[in-house]
Amino acid sequence: MSEAIDQARAAGARLGPACAAVGLTPRTFQRWHRGETLTADARRREHRREGRVYHPANRLSKQERDAVLAVANEPRFASSSPHQIVAILADEGRYLASEATFYRLLRANDQLTPRGRKAPPRARPQPWEATGPNQVWSWDITYLATTVRGVFFYLYLILDIYSRKIVGWEVHSEESAEHAADLVERAHLREAIGIALLVLHADNGSPMKGGTMLSTLQRLGMVPSFSRPGVSNDNPFSESGFATLKGCPAFPDKPFASIEQARAWVAEFVAWYNETHRHSALKFVTPAQRHRGEDANLLAQRDALYQAAKAKTPERWSGPTRNWEPPASVLLNPGKPPRRQDPQQEPSP
Repeated sequence: MSEAIDQARAAGARLGPACAAVGLTPRTFQRWHRGETLTADARRREHRREGRVYHPANRLSKQERDAVLAVANEPRFASSSPHQIVAILADEGRYLASEATFYRLLRANDQLTPRGRKAPPRARPQPWEATGPNQVWSWDITYLATTVRGVFFYLYLILDIYSRKIVGWEVHSEESAEHAADLVERAHLREAIGIALLVLHADNGSPMKGGTMLSTLQRLGMVPSFSRPGVSNDNPFSESGFATLKGCPAFPDKPFASIEQARAWVAEFVAWYNETHRHSALKFVTPAQRHRGEDANLLAQRDALYQAAKAKTPERWSGPTRNWEPPASVLLNPGKPPRRQDPQQEPSP
């Protein structure tokens, strides 16, 4: 093998592929030639003998391996780790194998998973697609710190996922489904939605699923949608909106001294966010422009400007101009083909 590898290397082959062709590793070959002439196979043990896989002498027999798996799968050991199994067997005067062998056999048979009872996987929430404003809203509540330790104000905020516009907000001193229902109803009237289908997505908090809130949604013809319990990623638009709010340079360094102060600051933030903030997901137009449908003309003007700049100095452009095409739709919790409904279609049960 050594002579064959030398011949292959002399013909231009690299060491790694030449060693792999004869079943050696480069480190083994290099160890063979450390300052001395190779006279015999210097491997510490042969991994293959006469074409058969080499097994260590202390390997368990098939009957012994089956016995280990049978014990590990007994109902009394269903939630026990190999460390616990070996200890219990020792108390009973039995020794089958070490903990490492138990682990190795369980791994080889694809049984090395958490052995305790696991909750069934929660189904992903219904995905929704918004192709225009006032089709899918997302809302949540976040804490606003006060000057009293342990006391907070609560910001209720509704976001349109298509335009990212804040369509409703309020600050209260407590969480309640009644406050949430009043906010949703006022936002619904302010946007003049009428009987069109509107989905309202939220997490699983008590204000979101309270009886007053659900009855209000039913009366307005809105479709409730909820995240999985404990999964914040199912409500990403509200979480991102709160991150923008609390990461804003204008966010107060000190807690709010009164609820009036909190409401005044949030009102200034909402005006800035909707009318001035250029959103990266919207090709840097403001949420209000997107909500009013002005983004298409604005982005078309930018595209025309870039096309003219490329035509004027084409040598400065190595590829196409920047993509100013507005996003056609926005998906909430995509995981399977989105469910699209006609605005006049009744929501399915």
